[in-house]
Amino acid sequence: MIRGRVIKLGDNINTDLVIAGRYKFRSVTIEDMAKHIFEDLDPTLASKIKPGDIIVAGRNFGCGSSREQAPRVMVAAGISAVVAKSFARIFFRNAINVGLPAVTVDEKFVDSVLDGDTLEIDLEKSIVKNLTNKMETAFKPFPQQLLEILGSGGLIPYVRKKGTLI
Repeated sequence: MIRGRVIKLGDNINTDLVIAGRYKFRSVTIEDMAKHIFEDLDPTLASKIKPGDIIVAGRNFGCGSSREQAPRVMVAAGISAVVAKSFARIFFRNAINVGLPAVTVDEKFVDSVLDGDTLEIDLEKSIVKNLTNKMETAFKPFPQQLLEILGSGGLIPYVRKKGTLI
């Protein structure tokens, strides 16, 4: 079960808005990059993120470049999940690979969520609840292997644990 405070963002949040290229191309650690997360969207947002926070966004979250730094920086910043109307395919896969749940839900639910609300995500039951406004929605269940990858903290820990991808 994942529970966290909502940080609400809009549509088409691309990977360069998650972490600007000027930081991706320097020789800095992911933890250093996390200090600059969403800087070009809101220069103060990084300082407001608390461990466990959940990003809620509109359509096409994670569009843009395919670099995996974007979801890695989100994990390093303490973000526990992303809930959105839709995801860029490569971002979705990169998020799963680094252990960041990326949950697609219906528009009505996303539109009802406000910045600061508290969400609860049950990956096993495929339900997201807004504990603030009492709304809930189901989402398409993750295949068992993706649940295991997320439960392991990402693809590399999963392979280390299992000894194989299958």
